[in-house]
Amino acid sequence: MKPDQTPPLFRRDFTLVVIGQIVSLFGNAIVRFALPLYLLRQTESAALFGAVGAVAFIPAVLCSPIGGVVADRVNKRNIMVALDFSTAGLILAFTLLLGRVPLVPLMISCLMILYGIVGAYQPSVQASIPLLVGPEQLTSANAIINMVSTLSGLLGPVIGGVLFGAFGIVPILWVSIGCFTLSAVMELFIHIPHQPRAAPGGVLSTVRQDLGESWRYIRRERPVFLSVMLVLASFNLVLSAALVVGIPVAVVQVLGMSDIRLGITQAAMGLGGLSGGILVACLGGRLRLKQGHVLLLAASLTSAGMGAALLPGVAVSVGWWVVTAMSFAIMVMSTMLVVLLSAAVQGQTPPDLLGKVMAFIMAVTNCAAPLGQAIYGALFEGCHPWAVLLGAAVVSAVMAVCSRGAFRSLDMDVSGS
Repeated sequence: MKPDQTPPLFRRDFTLVVIGQIVSLFGNAIVRFALPLYLLRQTESAALFGAVGAVAFIPAVLCSPIGGVVADRVNKRNIMVALDFSTAGLILAFTLLLGRVPLVPLMISCLMILYGIVGAYQPSVQASIPLLVGPEQLTSANAIINMVSTLSGLLGPVIGGVLFGAFGIVPILWVSIGCFTLSAVMELFIHIPHQPRAAPGGVLSTVRQDLGESWRYIRRERPVFLSVMLVLASFNLVLSAALVVGIPVAVVQVLGMSDIRLGITQAAMGLGGLSGGILVACLGGRLRLKQGHVLLLAASLTSAGMGAALLPGVAVSVGWWVVTAMSFAIMVMSTMLVVLLSAAVQGQTPPDLLGKVMAFIMAVTNCAAPLGQAIYGALFEGCHPWAVLLGAAVVSAVMAVCSRGAFRSLDMDVSGS
């Protein structure tokens, strides 16, 4: 190979990671769709449905930093194999216990473990990407991994809904078990470079020391990471949470549309995420992270358009089409930003710190979302939805303008690396 010739992106090991992610994430998507829906059908309690979902999300946040620590000390291939086999065993145990033990505690236990595994799994995938592709391919590789996740999240509920409606919960569980088992077997053949590191002490001591190391690295070496983390956490609190709660409220309650129309709107969001990943993969290095605040500002203005579509006097059909189109556009922009940020962090972080730094960033940025959803649940209950969305758009637009310096600093660090 000539020195100036870039090696192909889809080499054997990266290709196996991508295929394994397709199979594993699809199995995850259908079971995470079907289990809460089964609980709702069996109990007919929306309050219980929401409470179980909130409780299940907690292990994902808590296990993400731990997964990052493990990813930096254990062979990442082995982590992915072990967690996929463990998930297959978990769903098998749920299948065998279903109908034999009380449903609610069984469902809570299964979902909490499942979400915890997801939180521990993703840092290994993120940390493996820089070890499998060249520095110039990080953006495209992250875009592909993001597209796989988005596509699985889009198709999983659709196929899961068809299977659930036609055959019930049990066939979905067996399909999911098969997906996780197949993914784990495929991952056995992946080679990911690994440099063993000795643990300084017990498990808790190692976790505490490694997380402290990642925090010191961010604070001393890459303080701009902290600035961008706070920006993203703020947007999750103000804008993302408003959309997560507001879109179903807008489509079903304000516009009076059917569940099918809501499904189309949510599918448009999935297609937007997929389109954003494709766009980043095609543009590659031509996109600059210093324009991150522009993407956030555009997302804020798009949210304002969604709020305007709910104003009194706007035709219901027009309002629904605008909300659906705006949902698609917001996901395009947010996906582009996430891919660019992931590539920037991976390109600037030492390999022995990458897993826990990525996990630390994901945990901090995601922990604001549940709080925001709780706040917006009360706001949408007591205020006009159009006013809530317009207010969220104004606040997030101001934050986007103020974040310009953080993105420019991070872009300068990327260019200088």
